Amino acid sequence: MLRGVSFAARPGCLLHVHGPNGTGKTTLLRVLCGLLRPESGVVRWGGEAIETIRSDYQRTMTYASHEAALKGDLTALENLRYAVGLKRRVTDTELRATLERTGVAACADLPARVLSAGQRRRVAMARVLAMQATLWLLDEPYTNLDAKGGELLTALLDAHVGAGGIALVVAHHALPLTGAIARLELSA
Repeated sequence: MLRGVSFAARPGCLLHVHGPNGTGKTTLLRVLCGLLRPESGVVRWGGEAIETIRSDYQRTMTYASHEAALKGDLTALENLRYAVGLKRRVTDTELRATLERTGVAACADLPARVLSAGQRRRVAMARVLAMQATLWLLDEPYTNLDAKGGELLTALLDAHVGAGGIALVVAHHALPLTGAIARLELSA
């Protein structure tokens, strides 16, 4: 249960949310993306409650849960085409370039069910990139990534924040980022 949580995240900021299991980190992200309503208080974007500007808010944010959230029978490219297509128009050329950027271009035409956990995580990160959102809400994004994948994710986060984006990252470990990092520790 979350109580007394209050913070502001500004452009160019990464907020690292951490704390023991069961302290509400994932719940906080779900509230921030509008999947759950807060029992009290309000989530604001640009000074407005997200409930009153839901469509505008949804266009500016993307959420990646701790699960890769890919349909196993769809290829990596089909998964991206579907998910990103719900938010904006996108071409296969653009999606393939995003898969290339996340190091899984060779997996574009493979069913997600045959991908390793790390490859699925990279496809999920490609989805975040392809959404072109200002606000990234990421739940344990380093899970299942090897060292090279972790370095890539760090570079992507640094670039996003460096370009004026905002990222809220739930992670149990210290983040190896070079940019502006704020920390929010949740406790039982």
